[in-house]
Amino acid sequence: MAGFDDITKKAQEFLKDGKVQDALKSEKAEGVSDKILDAVAGAADKATGGKHSDKIAQAKEQADKRIGDQ
Repeated sequence: MAGFDDITKKAQEFLKDGKVQDALKSEKAEGVSDKILDAVAGAADKATGGKHSDKIAQAKEQADKRIGDQ
């Protein structure tokens, strides 16, 4: 698995770059993550027939706190 380990190492180095960190913390990135979370939460809510809306909303909120800026 030397190839996979090499890719993992390069990805970690890439993510440590200051410019990459700034881009990930930008308003644009926040908007993208919000849209993705909204779509996933909507799909989960639809798939469960709305039976778990509260739990889905809580999970979405927790995910947004961990990956978002706001």
